[in-house]
Amino acid sequence: MTKEVYRSANGKTVDMGALRLKNERVRAVGNMKVNARGDEIDDLNRIITSKNEAVNRQYKKTAGSGLPRPSSTRGSQ
Repeated sequence: MTKEVYRSANGKTVDMGALRLKNERVRAVGNMKVNARGDEIDDLNRIITSKNEAVNRQYKKTAGSGLPRPSSTRGSQ
């Protein structure tokens, strides 16, 4: 059970965490061909590349390139 339970204007309770989990494999609205989790999908909604694979591939590409990794500028005042 998540803490993301809200009350609608009509007084009904909506559990956003459960709703998000229920629909995570549904095609997202837009033109990117991804599902709600961020996985790349084909026209039949089959996963081509998962989000974890894409992140790991990008990490390996930047970690092995010799370029400095981007750092956060938050909190450095």
